[in-house]
This record gives sequence, C-alpha cells and structure tokens, in this order.
Amino acid sequence: MREIVFDTETTGLDPQSGDRLVELGCVEMVNRVTTGRTYHAYFNPDRDMPPQAEAVHGLSAAFLSDKPRFVEHAEEFLEFIGDSPLVAHNAGFDFGFVNMELAACGLEPLSRERMIDTVALARVRHPGAKNSLDALCTRYGIDRSHRTKHGALLDAELLAQVYVELTGGRQIGLELAADSTDTLVASISVIVRERTFRPARPHSASPEEKAAHAALMATFPSPAWGNPADRIQE
Repeated sequence: MREIVFDTETTGLDPQSGDRLVELGCVEMVNRVTTGRTYHAYFNPDRDMPPQAEAVHGLSAAFLSDKPRFVEHAEEFLEFIGDSPLVAHNAGFDFGFVNMELAACGLEPLSRERMIDTVALARVRHPGAKNSLDALCTRYGIDRSHRTKHGALLDAELLAQVYVELTGGRQIGLELAADSTDTLVASISVIVRERTFRPARPHSASPEEKAAHAALMATFPSPAWGNPADRIQE
C-alpha cells in the first residue's frame, strides 16, 4: 500500500486571508516503509514574509524571491502524490493551503477522504498527552536533534517515523502489510464461556444432623461454647 507523508510551510495560518504556501515536502511510503523517494520544493509567495512565520521556518522573502511559483510545479506535485492516501500532522491545515493553491491554478482540490491526520491518531493513542511532532518524537525515541527550525521535508521525514509508531510500530520479519494493525485487531477472537446456572446448596441442617449434634454435645459436661446461663446456674 502506497502512502504519502507530507508537510507544508506557509507565510501564516489562514489561506483565506492571503497567506501562501512557501514549501512542500513529501515522503513516499509503501507498506509503512519509506522507499527513499521524496518530493521537495520552495515557492515564491509573491508577498512579504511576516516575522512570526520566518521565526518558525527561517524562510525569508529574499530567499524565496527567485523560487518558482506553485503553478509552475503543481502538475509535478500531483503526479508525485498520485491517488495515494495523504498523511499529515494537523492535516486540515496542510490540505487547506494546498487546495487554495490548486484552486488558484484552476485545478481540482485534494479530496479530504484521502486525508490521514496524525494528530487525530495521536489523540486516540495518547489521550490527554501533548501530541505535537516534537512531543511524539520524544515519546517514541525518534532523533530530532537536527531539527533547529521547521522544514517541510525534514518534518515529513520525522512524521513518517512517528506514523509508523502510531499505527503499531515496525513488525520486523512478519511481513505485515500497511493495514496490519486493522487486520490483527480483526483477527482477535473473544471467547465467551457459557456457564451453567447452579442453584444455591441448602445450608440448614437436617433433623438427623441436629440429633447427632445434640447427642455429641451431651457428652461434654460443661462445653465452653454452651449456653452462658447454664454455666452460671452450675
């Protein structure tokens, strides 16, 4: 099963207010294993770079000024991703920017049915925990020491490792396919043992048992467990 893990960098948070896509990074996975094929590109947004955004990814307006526009590489990007499922962290954000750029090119948007959101997966797997990419890398022991700033390709490569852990980890030697987690869950059978109802056993003594007990008690001249009143009279 082929999947594409991807990430974006932008000029801000809202494509509807004029923010633009400036970097795309994609990593190809087959059966949850990276193949080494990637797609990476910077884009000239034709606008300034807000200081807050530059502080996150380090991409300045000067650096991006000689880069191609998204429209120049839109078809190349679409060819790379094909019809594969698309994995992203907080995927709605990335889909929003990519689809805005595609619409500006007169191209069809990416269907959100293809979207796999690792934030949603992490919230199910680790409810109540911090589920940023950095936090997940720390939780799973994934080295991110080279990540001094956000970068689309670097973050996609880290996310590919996180995605494997979120979906069950690598099953070395078992040759499990990409849907192995679902398959394993579906294959687990729950054995319900039928128990036969048994009525409670009677606990009161029979007349014969009471008579035998009385005969035994009569052999003791003054049993410690006898009637306290009887002992006093003696």
